[in-house]
Amino acid sequence: MKSSLYQTRSGVFALATLCCFLWGSAYPAIKNGYALLHIEPGDIASQMLFAGWRFALAGVILLIVAATMKKPVLALNRRQMRQVALLGLTQTAIQYVFFYVGLAHATGVKSSIMNATGVFFSVVLAHFIYANDRLSSRKMAGCLIGFLGVVVVNLGGGGLGFDFSLLGEGFVIIAAFVLAAASIYGKRISSEIDPMIMTGWQLAIGGGVLTGVGVAGGGHLEALDLQSGGLLLYMALLSSVAFAVWSLLLKHNPVGMIAAFNFLIPVFGVALSALFLGENLLRWSYLAALILVCIGIWLVTRSPAVKKG
Repeated sequence: MKSSLYQTRSGVFALATLCCFLWGSAYPAIKNGYALLHIEPGDIASQMLFAGWRFALAGVILLIVAATMKKPVLALNRRQMRQVALLGLTQTAIQYVFFYVGLAHATGVKSSIMNATGVFFSVVLAHFIYANDRLSSRKMAGCLIGFLGVVVVNLGGGGLGFDFSLLGEGFVIIAAFVLAAASIYGKRISSEIDPMIMTGWQLAIGGGVLTGVGVAGGGHLEALDLQSGGLLLYMALLSSVAFAVWSLLLKHNPVGMIAAFNFLIPVFGVALSALFLGENLLRWSYLAALILVCIGIWLVTRSPAVKKG
């Protein structure tokens, strides 16, 4: 039987890289969104509201698309609705709250590096949960090399001190762990629920929770016009596409294999931020980081050699 695009090696590489590119583009998009909507760096409530609108809209878009494809969007039973609600609460709402509180108390450089620890969490958790996703010396070496690439891409950016705080770096690491655990949970429930429907509901529910948190905290969005609204729509679309495709990849492939591609997100994020925010794109650290990350991904995803007997 012919394998689908999301199961072939080249297809997985292309789709996972696309997801990471889209998520990386969110970094400059969020920064521009804050500027257009007059959201200050310390205004966590308004940031939560902005995120809530983004993810809720992404969820609605996915559910509408799923409905037009004749997928059973409203056919989930109570147990399945509880499952996607828990996924939305953890993967979107709780993870995002921890990440943004942490980001407010740590530098962007250190947050990017700390957030990359999520790959290690995914690989280790998968080792104990899935018999076909065991941790090996090759896989660990790939993770370490990929993590080194994330460190390298941030060299020269400042903010790489040795200080550590629970509200800062600690919360970013907690966010990474929550996302890793939620992704594995999402892989399990996607065996019964269509990944597009699952992702649509979890984004809509998680976005609704974040919107409620933002409103309760006194958040508000000013100057919502055609430009800022277009940017918000782009961010919703990138979230809906990336999360749906990522869930599909996780459903049909080992967690450790797919998780390794997460190292590409900060590389794309830094490079695209430099491109769109007028910074120098031709830095040695970008190329070196990309090479290291690609080597790490290759090691993690490479099929083990078959012993000839």
